[in-house]
Amino acid sequence: MADDPGKRAPSARNRAATDRGYELRYFARKHGLTTAEANDLIRRIGNDRARLNEAAVRLKRSQAPPRARHEGGSSASGQ
Repeated sequence: MADDPGKRAPSARNRAATDRGYELRYFARKHGLTTAEANDLIRRIGNDRARLNEAAVRLKRSQAPPRARHEGGSSASGQ
């Protein structure tokens, strides 16, 4: 029976269409990556969207400059 949910193909929504350039560009832009970085992630991780999103966030965090430490106290001159 075609309407049986157990016999349906898995949803393509959770897969990245890596053969389509616009999806690659969207993914790269969404995470602030270059298309080369996005393509590299897809090659290494596969096309599972959830895993790709997690990997992209980790990659961006590793590329971010370290946050400056702010010393306590006020910014006003000592009056």
